Amino acid sequence: MTCTETFETVRYTADVVVTTTDGYVLLIERGWEPFKGQWALPGGHVDPGETSRAAAARELAEEAGVHAAPEELDQIGTFDRPDRDPRGRYVTVAYHLTVLPGTIVEAGDDAINAQWWPLSALPPLAFDHADILAAAALA
Repeated sequence: MTCTETFETVRYTADVVVTTTDGYVLLIERGWEPFKGQWALPGGHVDPGETSRAAAARELAEEAGVHAAPEELDQIGTFDRPDRDPRGRYVTVAYHLTVLPGTIVEAGDDAINAQWWPLSALPPLAFDHADILAAAALA
C-alpha cells in the first residue's frame, strides 16, 4: 500500500488594526489585485526570518507611514479560514495599535490611499478584514 500525501501551500501574513482613542480606524485603499481599489487593513507578507509582529510594524510603516515598535502591537488573533483570500491559502496574525487622534497617515508601498474612517461608518472591506475588526472590538 502506498500513501500519497499532498500539501497545501500556505502563505504567512500580518495585518494591523490601528484605532484612535476617539473611534476611528486606519484603512488603506489597495492598489493591486485582489480587491484593487477596495479598503483594507494595513498588512502584508511576513518576510523570511521575520516575526509576524515585526512584519505588522514594517507593513504599517510602509503602507500608511505610521511608525510603531513591534512590542507596541497587541495580538488580536490568527485568521486562517481556507477561503479568506482568493489567491490561495493565507494565514494572518492580526495585531492592534491605539494612537492619538490626528496621527498623520500617508499612503505608500502598495497602498494608493490611507485614511481614517469612523468605526460607525466603514466602507465594505476586502478579505475578512471586517471579521478582524470585529475580533479587535472584542479584545
